[in-house]
Amino acid sequence: MAGRGGSEQPQRVDTAAGVAPLLVEDAAATALDLVGDPSLREVHLTSRPESASTARRLSLSVVRVWGLPQISEVVELLVSELVGNAVRHTGARTVGLRMQWRRGWVRVEVRDPSRALPCLMPVRDLDTSGRGLFLVDKLSDRWGVDLQPRGKTTWFELRVAERESGNV
Repeated sequence: MAGRGGSEQPQRVDTAAGVAPLLVEDAAATALDLVGDPSLREVHLTSRPESASTARRLSLSVVRVWGLPQISEVVELLVSELVGNAVRHTGARTVGLRMQWRRGWVRVEVRDPSRALPCLMPVRDLDTSGRGLFLVDKLSDRWGVDLQPRGKTTWFELRVAERESGNV
């Protein structure tokens, strides 16, 4: 998994026809412009460790535009873990990132072509790896895996109080 603020050079991806990408005046907005907006449609990231950094930038941009700074750190950490796991364990060429905000919930999905299910392992104090799904399990309100005809979608959801989400 790439460190925070990594240096992957994303490729430009056209956004959905007739829908402009979200615009935010910071470095993260550049990722939205270059890679695409995961709140509009699934964004494809190359299967390299640096893609976790790109996923963090994209998810932070979306959360900021949605006006939900209270969940930005958790979203940043958990999206990084899911993308890192997909890159590390699936042998995929690309992984997909999608974000949705519905009444009271933010959902983040990472899709890959492997049908192998992720495994939540017990974590001990001195373990140096294997904490990704443990963190997803502890910090999200709910999470799961949906098997698809070709691969799977691993997702997590965070509850957003109605009063915090003025966009519902």
